[in-house]
Amino acid sequence: MGCNTSSTRIENSQTSLRAVLIIQNWYRGYRARLKARKQYALTIFQSIEYADEQDQIQLCNFFSFMLENYTRIRKEEIGLNQLAENELDMRDKQDYVDLIDVPDSYKGPRLQFPLTCADIDLLLEAFKRKQILHARYVLEVLFETKKLLKQMPNFTQVQTSPSKEVTVCGDLHGKLDDLFLIFYKNGLPSGSNPYVFNGDFVDRGRNSIEVLMILCVSFLVYPNDLHLNRGNHEDYMMNLRYGFTKEILHKYKIHGKKILQTLEEFYTWLPIGTIIDNEILVVHGGISETTDLNLLHRVERNKMKSVLMPPREIYKDYNTDSKHSKVDVTISAHGRIKTKGFLSEHLPKHEREQVIDILWSDPRGKKGCFPNTGRGGGCYFGPDITSKILNKFQLKMIIRSHECKPEGYEICHGGKVVTIFSASNYYEEDSNRGAYVKLCSGTNPRFFQYQVTDATCFHPFHQRVSTMENSAIKILKERMISRKTDLIRAFLYQDRRKSGKLPVSKWAFCMETILGLNLPWRSLSSNLVIIDQNGNVDYMSSFRNIHIEKPVKEANSALVETLCRYRSDLEIIFNAIDTDHSGLISMEEFRAMWKLFSYHYNVHIDDSQVNKIASIMDLNRDGSIDFTEFLKAFYVVHKYETMMKPEATNLG
Repeated sequence: MGCNTSSTRIENSQTSLRAVLIIQNWYRGYRARLKARKQYALTIFQSIEYADEQDQIQLCNFFSFMLENYTRIRKEEIGLNQLAENELDMRDKQDYVDLIDVPDSYKGPRLQFPLTCADIDLLLEAFKRKQILHARYVLEVLFETKKLLKQMPNFTQVQTSPSKEVTVCGDLHGKLDDLFLIFYKNGLPSGSNPYVFNGDFVDRGRNSIEVLMILCVSFLVYPNDLHLNRGNHEDYMMNLRYGFTKEILHKYKIHGKKILQTLEEFYTWLPIGTIIDNEILVVHGGISETTDLNLLHRVERNKMKSVLMPPREIYKDYNTDSKHSKVDVTISAHGRIKTKGFLSEHLPKHEREQVIDILWSDPRGKKGCFPNTGRGGGCYFGPDITSKILNKFQLKMIIRSHECKPEGYEICHGGKVVTIFSASNYYEEDSNRGAYVKLCSGTNPRFFQYQVTDATCFHPFHQRVSTMENSAIKILKERMISRKTDLIRAFLYQDRRKSGKLPVSKWAFCMETILGLNLPWRSLSSNLVIIDQNGNVDYMSSFRNIHIEKPVKEANSALVETLCRYRSDLEIIFNAIDTDHSGLISMEEFRAMWKLFSYHYNVHIDDSQVNKIASIMDLNRDGSIDFTEFLKAFYVVHKYETMMKPEATNLG
């Protein structure tokens, strides 16, 4: 009897162990699938982010002349309507600031110059309470910071010691809560707690001006212990697309234009890098095979207004029937429009390219140096290029930012390149951690990770992954619907039998050929299309449950898709010629700009279609249209968006 009992216990124990192993293996597989789904979602977010940056660079190659004109006009418009422009142009910084009154009713922080550490605390507490810093203080901080930056070299030198580590932070992108969390965990900047902030302080996030003000005030208090590097988003052209310009004009309706003008010059004086202990190079983007630090030490960095504005003169003729325009346009007697930009002070081409590589490049595992086709600017540099440049300039490591990493940091090229990214939840809640790195001579870098928590972070992991997937698929579908006509043409070309179906491989080939996003389309296909039991794709299901809203029936599909696809570009163009920020442009300006736009992008749409829609959108019949509302009218509708369950999408 005792033997039987013992045998039964052993069998039960073995059965329990097998059950535990089965459950453990299942759970590991389940977690692995969830992580794969999360990675697919991050890949979609990143691919579309880089494609947008590429679009921005391509746009600026053509419209640089207009943006130079926009800059000149902005400098003529100071923003105090009661004062004459010429008078203001003659005034210096202090005169202008003194003209701005801070009323007694203002309840926000009041800064006292020269600033002290108490002002840093004051600003932090005010921003935690959602208070807005008055425009007078914003401008004075920018003016004072710019004055100090002018005295800084292109690369600031930092020395560490066992009692004085330096903390390097990456992109913040207006994420104020991340900056609060960094200071909470790591301490405020001080003489014994130095920081390097490696660019991209602004854009995308809602609190870019608050982040920038905290960094600038800290820099003014501790100019030898807080270091600011320029990123690719410290660029007024990038701000037009990615939100900082809108944020400024929304928060500072009276003095916003002056703040933007001041920022434009402020950016040019930011150092382009930091060298720590004569062995660690800290730059925003990276390097190229031609990077010459000796040359970069000497360039006149303030001549680099915008990476996105090539230094060239543009002179073109286009047919138009317009009579008047705010841009620098001359109408000939023959009804042709002559647009002419003008050259401002720019860096020589080879120096300019050096700075672009520093701000825009990305490391890759492949050897060599080749164009950064993902972003459209800078290059991809391999481990051999890293070794070559480090050896040439007797350095040991490169610390850069510029790329969102799931864990907040990444080490590559045999430990010689570190990417540090400090904006957590960058794409979506729980999409990534943020991180910073602490450095001290003679010791290994120490990484610290964090994540700003929200109510959603307490949801189960599978639910958070599903929410992220839904957001990723949503923006990908919007990209697809904006190229619907081109995609259908590609599908029909591959579908020789006109069956309405294609093998997954051919469907994926069409998607990549038209959209160019370098995505794993086969893996994503189950979330984007209907696939039959034979593995064939119903390619028209690519556009199910989604369409672009037509504001007027007269709009044909090609025009609607074009306006949806290039909505961001067109908004930048219209903002550039809307010098008074009224949101209105004349019908003539609209037509003239459309001709320039369609010429550049080779858009084959009948002008009469555009004219007809513009006329309809002129609701008041006053010869002007609200271009913001015009562009918003062409929006993407997700038919079943409100019905989608968190578990509905599965990228695994």
